[in-house]
Amino acid sequence: MSSLTDRRITHLPLYLLFLLVCLLSTAAADELQILLKLKSTLQASNTNNNIFNTWNSTNSVCSFTGIACNENGFVRDIDLSNQNLSGFLAADAICQLESLETLSLGFNFLHGTIKEDLNNCVNLKYLDLGNNLFSGSFPDISSLSRLEHLHLNYSGFSGTFPWKSLGNMTGLIRLSLGDNPFHQSPFPTEVLNLNKLIWLYLSNCSLGGSIPKGIGNLTELINLELSYNNMIGEIPSEITKLTKLWQLELYDNQFTGTLPSGLRNLTNLENFDASANLLEGDLSELGFLQNIVSLQLFENSFSGEVPTEFGEFKKLVNLSLYKNKLTGPLPQKLGSWSKIDFIDISENLLTGSIPPDMCKMGTMRGFLLVQNKFTGEIPANYAKCSTLKRFRVNINSLSGVVPPGIWGLPNAHIIDLTSNQFEGPITSDIGNAKMLAKLVVSYNQLSGELPDEISKATSLVSIVLNNNRFSGNLPGSIGDLRHLGTLYLQSNRFSASIPDSLGNCNLLSDLNMAENSLSGDIPSSLGSLPTLNSLNLSQNQLSGEIPKSLASLRLSLLDLSHNRLTGAIPESLSIAAYNSSFSGNSGLCSTDISSFPQCSSGSGMSKDVRTLIICFSAGSAILLVSLTCFLFLKKREKDEDRSLKEESWDIKSFHEISFTEGEILDSIRQENLIGKGGSGNVYRVLLANGKDLAVKHIWNTDPSDRKRFKSMAPVLAKRGGKLKEFNAEVQMLSSIRHVNVVKLYCSITSEDSSLLVYEYMPNGSLWDQLHTCQKMKLDWETRHEIAVGAAKGLEYLHHGLERLVMHRDVKSSNILLDEFLKPKIADFGLAKIVQATADKDSTHVIAGTPGYIAPEYGYTYKVNEKSDVYSFGVVLMELVTGKRPIEPEFGENKDIVSWVSSMLGSRESILSMVDSYIPEVNKEEVIKVLRIAILCTARVPELRPSMRSVVQMLEEAHETFKLLKIVISKDGAAADKKMKVVKGIEN
Repeated sequence: MSSLTDRRITHLPLYLLFLLVCLLSTAAADELQILLKLKSTLQASNTNNNIFNTWNSTNSVCSFTGIACNENGFVRDIDLSNQNLSGFLAADAICQLESLETLSLGFNFLHGTIKEDLNNCVNLKYLDLGNNLFSGSFPDISSLSRLEHLHLNYSGFSGTFPWKSLGNMTGLIRLSLGDNPFHQSPFPTEVLNLNKLIWLYLSNCSLGGSIPKGIGNLTELINLELSYNNMIGEIPSEITKLTKLWQLELYDNQFTGTLPSGLRNLTNLENFDASANLLEGDLSELGFLQNIVSLQLFENSFSGEVPTEFGEFKKLVNLSLYKNKLTGPLPQKLGSWSKIDFIDISENLLTGSIPPDMCKMGTMRGFLLVQNKFTGEIPANYAKCSTLKRFRVNINSLSGVVPPGIWGLPNAHIIDLTSNQFEGPITSDIGNAKMLAKLVVSYNQLSGELPDEISKATSLVSIVLNNNRFSGNLPGSIGDLRHLGTLYLQSNRFSASIPDSLGNCNLLSDLNMAENSLSGDIPSSLGSLPTLNSLNLSQNQLSGEIPKSLASLRLSLLDLSHNRLTGAIPESLSIAAYNSSFSGNSGLCSTDISSFPQCSSGSGMSKDVRTLIICFSAGSAILLVSLTCFLFLKKREKDEDRSLKEESWDIKSFHEISFTEGEILDSIRQENLIGKGGSGNVYRVLLANGKDLAVKHIWNTDPSDRKRFKSMAPVLAKRGGKLKEFNAEVQMLSSIRHVNVVKLYCSITSEDSSLLVYEYMPNGSLWDQLHTCQKMKLDWETRHEIAVGAAKGLEYLHHGLERLVMHRDVKSSNILLDEFLKPKIADFGLAKIVQATADKDSTHVIAGTPGYIAPEYGYTYKVNEKSDVYSFGVVLMELVTGKRPIEPEFGENKDIVSWVSSMLGSRESILSMVDSYIPEVNKEEVIKVLRIAILCTARVPELRPSMRSVVQMLEEAHETFKLLKIVISKDGAAADKKMKVVKGIEN
């Protein structure tokens, strides 16, 4: 017996070893099944590089791509980030991996909700679910007490974040929860106890209240980001205890007061952004931040001088101080020591000369000194700055001759010298400006001839030279500028004839050569310009007959007055809209315009024309019948015009205006009609001073009932109440001031109708440019700028006013484009105005346009700001795909949102949605914008981001900095931080 026992004891280690091997084998088999289950819930969009190719039962799990094991062969890390994966997260399976320390699934297309099962991953140290399309609330994860890295930014989670679960994570090093539509909450006090934090990213997650003083406890912080929230109060002085800070981002809140004393202690600070707040005081504390790389303080109320110490900064790359109240000169050494990329100090009160060396290192791309009081000349050094893309010094008091090289900057997209005192010529260097789209130099004292070499700047879209002293001939080669859309040469001294080659500029829409000394005939080739909308050749010395080819144009403005023209005014141009277009030409005659002599048979009237008149007389009876029918069909329009003249009008101006009520009323005619909509007709009005306006005419009652209503005092009394409501609503809308919102000049009201007078947008709407015969091949940079600008306009309506303004009809046709394709939101709040003018029993309420309407309207008939967000998401899809919101190819009862959703199965199908006009190099960025569009069009309104979030996401999608690696733990683990795009004024 003893011997048997001894043998058993002798073989016990072998038994235990065998048992351990069996257990390990079973555990390995279990982990294999868990990973294969995970694979079944995820799909790799890129079939050319499928990360799951190695994930099969014949391989060891430790050899699976994206998997790392510990020394015992158990799964320790799962890293499937940035693999274009779609599907949902099976947390219940993943958390059965008992040795799992790292779960990294960021930058994918994962969706669905996250269940409480995640709480079972008790050994997790690193969790990254950021940059996905999840929905619903994030679960309580209190049991994850070993967590050191938590990344949930831009993941789509909403609801109330479980801040209390952070209380157990005392070892947390990195916390990134920003860019999620969480419910608003004050700054979470639980974070203040995480004294090992080096990275805190809480931007754009609906934080309110003030920054608590306890922030000073987080002394290990390298990065602190609280931007795009609703925070108030002063920046606490305790923040100056965070001496290790490398980046401090506080932009777009409502912080007040001055920069805290002691900010100079943050000597490691490289990136500081407190822009778009309500801060004031001087910048003296910042002069000690010698390591600063990016300093952005725009849109505040800072005053005083720019510290001279800024001129000694050795690392400065980006400086944005625009829209403040800064005075005095700029440090003359500014930029002398560093690789400046972008300088924008526009809209201040700065004086003195321009520092000469801001492009000394040859890296500057943006140079914006708009609207200050700078004097002196442009330093010659900037003529050598070949990297410059935007050179804008307009609205200053600069003088002297422009250095020749400025005209030929090879990468410049815009050169704007407007409203200074510059002299001298545009030199032949202009031929080197191959990328130049906009040359804007109006209101200076420039002189000389326009060089022939301007035709070599083949990217030119706008040439604005008006109100200078240019003279001589216009270059005949100007017709080589095939992209030219705007040519303003008025108020100069040009002579000789108009080049016939202008007829080759097929995109030309606005041509103004008034007030020069041009002579010779008007080229008939101008009549072949398919997009010409405005032609002003007045106050010259042009002679000869008016080309009959002009009759084929559909012009909103024609002015040939005060020339030496002779012969008959073409019959098709003899319309009321052009009554004043021919005055001051004593040699003209007309058969229709009474103010001109009647044309005789020898007055240039051909035999064919006389024959036509005889035929017209012979068939007058037939035409009279036709005219009767026409008048019957047009009765409503004529009644409207007549009614306008009969009404008593009340004008309320909201800006300084240079026109009268009569000018507007006289222009509400059928020939000036440029658009129709459910809310009324839109007319283009040309004022006597040459300025264009857009007027929307809204009837307060049905036109067929006007005569009946005039005899009904009770109805008029009711309408009087409605008129007050209308006026109150318009008064509120008139207070809106934003660069991306169309300006409302005034309202003109009567008992029966109302006129809203807006600024005029010469490039029509985004719909026109994307979907109609007027469309341009918009490059991706332009599309992105339109998206950001429109988003900023909507953000202002939602968040920038005392009370929220819902648009109610966001669509691409309500995003108008100015001469530089800068977007402006139109018709904001118009649905409410129309409701204010309607009868109480009316069921007609403008709630959107098919294809753009948010789904909740179908079952609640209610809209809020998230309905606007949905509609804007549709606009983003238009910009990305180039398709209309409703297309036959989508299928019956389907729109662009459902079509995009159906195309998310693979990377190839996703890329196939991108507009073919967009080059391959931009497509990765385009997909990021498509991701934003998908978030905006979530079916549940609460899951959609705010417009404030949308603006930030769009800007970050266009970021210019590379990922920055920062070592944050002893084992060499690194964290990627995508730096925010440098924000610059886009005036």
